[in-house]
Amino acid sequence: MTPLRVLAVAAAASLFVLLGAVGAYANVSLTQISSDTFTNTTSQHRTEVEPDTLAVGSTIVSAFQEGRFFQGGASDIGFSTSTDGGQNFTRGTLKATVFSGGPYDRASDASVAFDAKHGVWLISWLGAITPNPLVESSFKVDVLVSRSTDGGLTWGPPVAVDAPGTQFFDKNWTTCDNTPTSRFYGNCYTEFDNASLTDLVQMSTSSDGGLTWGPALGTANHTLGLGGQPVVQPNGTVVVPIINAFETTMLSFVSANGGASWSITHVISDVRDHANSGGLRTSPLPSAETDAAGNVYVAWQDCRFRRGCSSNDIVLSKSSDGVHWSGVSRVPIDPVTSGADHFIPGLGVDPSTSGASAHLGLTYHFYPSAACTAATCQLDVGFISSTNGGATWSTSTQLAGPMTLSWLASTNQGPMVGDYIATSILAGQAWGPFAVASAPSGGLFDEAMFVPTGGLPVTGGSNAATDPVVSTSSDHPASTAPPTY
Repeated sequence: MTPLRVLAVAAAASLFVLLGAVGAYANVSLTQISSDTFTNTTSQHRTEVEPDTLAVGSTIVSAFQEGRFFQGGASDIGFSTSTDGGQNFTRGTLKATVFSGGPYDRASDASVAFDAKHGVWLISWLGAITPNPLVESSFKVDVLVSRSTDGGLTWGPPVAVDAPGTQFFDKNWTTCDNTPTSRFYGNCYTEFDNASLTDLVQMSTSSDGGLTWGPALGTANHTLGLGGQPVVQPNGTVVVPIINAFETTMLSFVSANGGASWSITHVISDVRDHANSGGLRTSPLPSAETDAAGNVYVAWQDCRFRRGCSSNDIVLSKSSDGVHWSGVSRVPIDPVTSGADHFIPGLGVDPSTSGASAHLGLTYHFYPSAACTAATCQLDVGFISSTNGGATWSTSTQLAGPMTLSWLASTNQGPMVGDYIATSILAGQAWGPFAVASAPSGGLFDEAMFVPTGGLPVTGGSNAATDPVVSTSSDHPASTAPPTY
């Protein structure tokens, strides 16, 4: 890797040398936007995993875990912010944990949101108290947000969304209503689940820029699930795609009254999932976005188009109301006979486009061959786009890889790049940070956050998938222990 530029950063962040990997991995140039600088001996360094990102105006904010622990969580939540459309990045940490002057033993599950009414950026995250650091079941995990009023360059102290210090909350996700004509303009919504109560789904609402949060409310039918990603339609209706606690059914629920109450769940589709070879930590969690007209798109990994459920595709379903959903379609990354396996998608939708002209960008991970082992699996990152709402797609592009699984942070649920990633589209360019790893050296990993230099054009193409459904079930039992923390 060669240094590209040095950034002078805000007081809450550290001086960071921006690195780039030019042509070293795949078909595009990559820019490194962060690196784990922690040195505590209890977690794994240098590791960064599980990014979320959001682009608004000329600002791109990404957040992720730094210094992953084997049993769960990280040394802190890192962030990397560009205020000039991705030309330069400022990096730092939220100071969430004892390793950076914060109150928690560990932090995890970063999610980025922007509240246009109050001019506030939010990162929601989980803070863990660990009475027995080696036993995850002893952890008490709170849901919090950190706020930035200067465009994502510095962040305030944690604000409690739900922080009793007695429960194990998990899989938080935050979004805000940014449509000025909506009755609920300026409301922000955080979804999470209570793993202490078998993943009981909870929603909390803020109407003051994340300074205070309302009581946690469940769905009308007391849904058990995880990984919900709320999105807001222009009329103020909140739609939350989510997978059930057994990871067998993709569901959705809605609120049309600003989060005062939440509907029963509606079925999007059953989930048919291929168990990942090599033990990589993956799960068919949803990745959801909405377009300018309020159409909701949800993507996940699924094997229904592969004979014998031999590998996963990334699949897509759409809805205009969050209740009635289209049939499941396959994203044509490669032929169903390719033997490749695709997983951990991050879907982005251009918020200035809609319907049959909606621009979609999809970042994902894949193995070129699903028939591999922990020693032989080769992990890559890819990208594909559509300019007609997912009717047809571009040719796929490899962004990074191959990576060996032993190069990745180790967890009690397998080697890790993240339970989720994200893509955001700004001025026609897709931005989606992801972990890129090289061989460890000197007792340290080398797993850090990168973005495609300058973003990726959303070009679309003529590739369509017309393959029949050939697998009727997953190739493994329903989950009894979904991924946590």
